Amino acid sequence: MVPPPAQVQAMLNEDQQKTDMLKKTFNMFDTSKCGYIDTHSISTIFSTMGQILDEEELIKIITRVDYEGAGRVNFDGFCEIASHFLDEDDAEAMQEELKEAFRLYDKEGNGYITTATLKEILAALDDKLTPEDLDGMISEIDTDGSGTVDFDEFMEMMTGE
Repeated sequence: MVPPPAQVQAMLNEDQQKTDMLKKTFNMFDTSKCGYIDTHSISTIFSTMGQILDEEELIKIITRVDYEGAGRVNFDGFCEIASHFLDEDDAEAMQEELKEAFRLYDKEGNGYITTATLKEILAALDDKLTPEDLDGMISEIDTDGSGTVDFDEFMEMMTGE
């Protein structure tokens, strides 16, 4: 039985939202804007999205995608890797985990973290990021130029929504 057109459109919209989220995340870590990200960044990316990965499984999947052993993947390869780990039913759980992570860094409970704090977090997650990389990521995240990142900006960074 073919699903009704409205249901098909809803499924397509959901897929487009996921693709947009992955593209934004990919672009954030493609700091040289060359169309590739280092495979060592993949675990970092998924942990920032609240995903706990089985390292052994991740290595197998990366090996299938990066079959030449170049140590990098393009966006399509990144999406293929993501499809193994991002479960549609986990979206709500991921949002809750991100809220909790934000609360941990918002020590004063004022609804925002400084861009300096976020820079420290990102640097700790991926020690290969240069200060220039971090500045570029922060400028994309702090869209209003306030020097702070509120929960909505944080969520947009992490989910692309």
